[in-house]
Amino acid sequence: MSVFLARSYGAAFVLVLSSQGALADLSAQDVWDDWKSYLSGTGYDVNGTETSSGGSLTVTDVSMMMPIPEEDVTIGMTLPEIQFSENGDGTVNVLFPEKFPITFNFDGDYDKASGELIYSHDGSAMLVSGDAKNMTYDYASPLIELALGKVMADGEEMPDGMVKATISLVDVVTKTNMTVGNVRTYDQSMTAASLDYNFGAKEPGGSDGGSATGSLQGLSFGGKSSIPMGLDFTDVTAMLASGFAFDGAFSYAGGNASMSGVDGRSTFGLETSSEGGSFAVAMGEGKLSYDLSQMQTEVNVNSSDLPFPVSLTFAEYGAKLAMPISKSDAEQDFALGLTLRDFAVPDMLWGMVDPTGELSHEPATVVLDLSGKGKLLFDLFDPEAMEAVDRGNQEPGELNALTIRQLQVSAAGAKLTGSGDFTFNNDDLASFDGMPAPTGSASLKLVGANTLMDKLIMMGLMSDSDAMGARMMMGMLAVPGEGEDTLDSKLEITDDGQVLANGQRIK
Repeated sequence: MSVFLARSYGAAFVLVLSSQGALADLSAQDVWDDWKSYLSGTGYDVNGTETSSGGSLTVTDVSMMMPIPEEDVTIGMTLPEIQFSENGDGTVNVLFPEKFPITFNFDGDYDKASGELIYSHDGSAMLVSGDAKNMTYDYASPLIELALGKVMADGEEMPDGMVKATISLVDVVTKTNMTVGNVRTYDQSMTAASLDYNFGAKEPGGSDGGSATGSLQGLSFGGKSSIPMGLDFTDVTAMLASGFAFDGAFSYAGGNASMSGVDGRSTFGLETSSEGGSFAVAMGEGKLSYDLSQMQTEVNVNSSDLPFPVSLTFAEYGAKLAMPISKSDAEQDFALGLTLRDFAVPDMLWGMVDPTGELSHEPATVVLDLSGKGKLLFDLFDPEAMEAVDRGNQEPGELNALTIRQLQVSAAGAKLTGSGDFTFNNDDLASFDGMPAPTGSASLKLVGANTLMDKLIMMGLMSDSDAMGARMMMGMLAVPGEGEDTLDSKLEITDDGQVLANGQRIK
């Protein structure tokens, strides 16, 4: 996990923290004091001049800066003022300027760069309620925008139009409940009608460059996080041990994107669209997980290096990963999945390999869903331990069990499906040439393989001898199943190292 991104979470706190909750006595000073405590505890140097008048607190010349020495970067925000106004009912309004910069500065051994991102909104107030130990926030704006401003490189300002970047959110509503203690907990939600972005770069005095634009519609986010006080993001292992955790899910109803580039005489263009998707990520308690999916996606590619434009579609794309990240002597769960459902290519591409239409041109599908148990024998975010693994001085882990929950591959009229379950003996590395000895079984079904090979032979894409070898292998491992051109196979590995195919010993 990037230290830069993790620490930037503190800056995001003062921009989008919000939620509704029960009313209680809360002062303007309570809110500002808590912000200072939180930001200081996560590495920010917070400064500002405070002026109180009645139920109002105005903080002028506000500076929130954080140096990140290990990355030679300093990030922060500077605001002319922030106003905290008590409403007389136990709630507090917080007013930010309509525009203010988020700055970054890089000062490496050989390169120096600095710049600013201009944050802008309509000036809507953030409502804070609750008490000093349990604050709730509520914020809404018709438009929030983040745009790249002035950028300096080696002491010179980049010319206008050389680099541009803009991200905007429309009809944003954010809500957060924050509980303060030794560990701060956040329960957050966000909705937005759309997110639009526009990025671009151009060669000074030349025609080379690229751009990317896109939009997502119907966005929503929900998540929970825990952040210990005095958190040190430079030590991820200690950070996780002290209770840092987050679990959030982002979804959208639809999206589209367009990218283009020019490099000398070469040109490239890409357009995509989808009917929605989601992304979930969780980290904490020694585990990390991702789950990504996208529905009804279309991709159109054109390039000077391609003879014609290419269009691809798929009904569903998905990828998931769940894995341990902390050392443990006990077995830990893991999972891995990949889904590419109804993947279709245009007839023009089919025509290059199958001009007479001998093969089935139905969309292809690949689904793999694995789960299992193992042991991680080092802390994944410990640099010294990682280096020891790279040098071969530390065993990375053990595989104890693997379950094939689903296997499906279908293309060109053939289809393979299967499932299986295995355990592994890490004390026996001799029986299977250095791999922990497995025990278990897998069941497979193959439909349409012989028909496909006959067509490939007729098309000249497969030789008779290659087909004969493949058929001999299938004859050893499989038996005829129900239905035409169907083969079934049950592969077993016994405790004593025997390998059986449909009850016949092959090892």
